Amino acid sequence: MSKSAILLVGGMGTRLHPITLNIPKPMLPVAGIPFTEHQIVKAREAGIDEIVLATSFKAELFEPYFGNGKNFGISIRYAVEETPLGTGGAIRNAAKMLSGDGLVAIFNGDVLSGHDLEGQFKFHQEKGADVSLFLTQVSDARSFGAVELDNENRVLAFNEKMENPPTNIINAGCYIFNKEILDKIPEGKVVSVERETFPNFLSEGVRVFGFVDNSYWLDIGNPSALLQATKDLISGKAISAATPQRTKGAVILPGAVVDPSAKVINGSVIGANCRVGARAVIDNSILFDGSEVGADVEISSSFVAKDFKIPSGVIGISNFFGF
Repeated sequence: MSKSAILLVGGMGTRLHPITLNIPKPMLPVAGIPFTEHQIVKAREAGIDEIVLATSFKAELFEPYFGNGKNFGISIRYAVEETPLGTGGAIRNAAKMLSGDGLVAIFNGDVLSGHDLEGQFKFHQEKGADVSLFLTQVSDARSFGAVELDNENRVLAFNEKMENPPTNIINAGCYIFNKEILDKIPEGKVVSVERETFPNFLSEGVRVFGFVDNSYWLDIGNPSALLQATKDLISGKAISAATPQRTKGAVILPGAVVDPSAKVINGSVIGANCRVGARAVIDNSILFDGSEVGADVEISSSFVAKDFKIPSGVIGISNFFGF
């Protein structure tokens, strides 16, 4: 049976302002490469042979990088929303571009996960499910959609972002659908898959199951989480086959020049063609391509915009240079 995927990459990324004013969140570098690349490679590694990127905000920036997917070992197509359709509407819009007739995995475009995607496909088939949700456990579920299960892991209820959630098991942002079930989502309308589609499925008797996996999981929707994801991939706490080669706890991309007396530490990334001056300290920070850091600069938990130059002697913590 063929495996296809839809990747939801149309969000505005408002929690990541000012970084996302000109770059869509899924194209932000995480451990040195666009976050979407990590997800595409995860899909490929699980045996998925085609993926549709459901784009909206800054849609024109995806195809020049990913093309038709040939360089990534997977077929890639693009579904562009002229006006945002919500998560459910985006899924329905992108589904029209799938050529396969087998199972379809849906990925949220802002979740770094180490969960067993192949295991989720197997679980889906063993349960005879129509839809299977990847679920994970968190210490505090108030900011997430809490999901109630029966003893067979069939979903009983969805509870979206409430003060006293009945469970700490949450919707973790990766779903598997039988392809024909996608037709139940209204076409051309704004639909939330979390608030409308899934509850409607339960009332209609659709077989919805929860695949619980407590592997690494992180929503990268804010600046500190973006840095954490990069740090975790570089340290090996999180695993992605797409992560570039690391050197002494950092990623230094081609063309970058780092003075031998400088320190690049704690999961930092030095982008392509960057310059880092003498005695500079780059700690848990991301330098976008072409940026420069002068001598004796010390930055921590910060971002440096593409081609921006930090003059010598600057000290910055949790800063956004050049954005």
